[in-house]
Parts: sequence; C-alpha cells; structure tokens
Amino acid sequence: MPEGDVVRLTAERLGAALTGAPLVRAELRWPSAAGAVLDGASVTSSAAYGKHLLTRLDDGRTLHTHLRMDGTWHVHRTGTRDAAARAPDVRAVLATASWTCLGRSLGMLDLVPTREEGRLLAHLGPDVLGDGFLDAGLADGVRRLTAQGARPLAESLLDQRPVAGLGTIWTAETLFALRVWPWTPTDTLDAAALGRVLATAHRLMARSVQVGRARGLQAVERAVHGRARRPCRRCATTIAVGRAGRPPYDRPGYWCPGCQRPPAAA
Repeated sequence: MPEGDVVRLTAERLGAALTGAPLVRAELRWPSAAGAVLDGASVTSSAAYGKHLLTRLDDGRTLHTHLRMDGTWHVHRTGTRDAAARAPDVRAVLATASWTCLGRSLGMLDLVPTREEGRLLAHLGPDVLGDGFLDAGLADGVRRLTAQGARPLAESLLDQRPVAGLGTIWTAETLFALRVWPWTPTDTLDAAALGRVLATAHRLMARSVQVGRARGLQAVERAVHGRARRPCRRCATTIAVGRAGRPPYDRPGYWCPGCQRPPAAA
C-alpha cells in the first residue's frame, strides 16, 4: 500500500499537472460520483493528508481519493494514446488542454464540498508529514499512541488513528533505526520514547520525499523492509519477517532479531 511519502509526491505531481487550467475532460467512473460534472472547473490545489489525496476545485468541491493497495495516479500528455483512458481499471480522468491524469485501481473516491473535507479525515491522527508535525502534531501523536495501551507498537503505528501516513515500510524502517522490537507493548514506552519514534518516522519519510522529488518515487534504499533472509547491514543477523498486527493490520513486518530484541532480552 502506498504510504504517506508516495501519496505526498503523487499530490505534488497532480498539482503541477492540473492547477490553474480548466478541466476539458473529467470522468469519475465510480458509482456514487458517476454523474458529477467537473468540466470547466479548475484545480486550485492537490494536497495529501496521511494516505489520502485531496484535489480541490475552484467551484468549492474536493475530489477525495485513496490508493489503498493497488491504486495509482498517472500523468500523460493530453491527446496521446496513453491519455485515452480505455483501460478497465481507470476510475478517474482529470484533463486540461495539456495534461491528463488517470486514477487507476483507486480504492476510494468521494466528491464532497471542500468545507466538508474535515468530516472525511476526522478519524485520522496527525499527518506524520504535515506542516508543523514536530511541534503540535508530535505531541498529539504521542498522546494518541499512549492511549493504545498494551497493543504492539507496530500495530499502533499501522493504525491511522494515532498518526496518519505510516505503513509497513516506514513502520519497519523506523523501528529498525531505533532498535525497537516491533511487538513492544505501546504502553511500556514513555512519552519521550514515543516522541523519538514519531520524530524518526517523520525524518525518514521527509527524506524519502526529498529524494523522490529528485529521483522518482520510492527511490530511497530500505535498510530492513523487503530484505527477509538477507543479512542485517548492522549486525549480519538474518532479517526476519513476521505479522505486524491483527486484521485489518495483519501485514508483514520486517525486523532484525539481533538488533531489535524483546525488552526482556535487551
């Protein structure tokens, strides 16, 4: 599933392609929005919040999309074969005279008044990549994580209600960087330790965004994620893969048994 860094880069690409020019073609191939007319409206901004994309229009509406597991947005020159949008997995088409953006295999799509964006995002914690996260956002995230009780830390981080934007990649990378066992009960970490977890996640993801702007999406090399059965670069122990959480957060979590030991064995 694309995480907050990829979603932020996607929002930037959509904004660069669409902002300021009227839409000459707009199709929402989604049951609840299929009859919507967007032609003639202009995109004013494209923003990310956690894993959510918000494409705002000058007519007071926002197109809210979520990539889920397989969704992507592609940008093509209008009039080219790729911009024809004939593929069966195309769920949204937004085109200006210059550029056409195709939302493919999207997992969620809503068209709502911009003033109601907050309703769609109300269940989420602070965005790990949001402006000012290291100030008020971090404190709020620590408070929300503390409320998770004995829940395994990896599971708490994957849930978007304490903080928004983390997935299996950056949860694994963050906990590896800090040598934290993924199944550490969240309530055994004090506020300072939880703050270090969130600050590290912010730093790693912000770097991914910076590198992605220069070299393309997901250009940062991973230290642990996706390296099962390969030697740890820090201690040479074989990287393991386990399950990080219960359904719906039962996703593979990569970790090093040598560097990330249970608290009792540390």
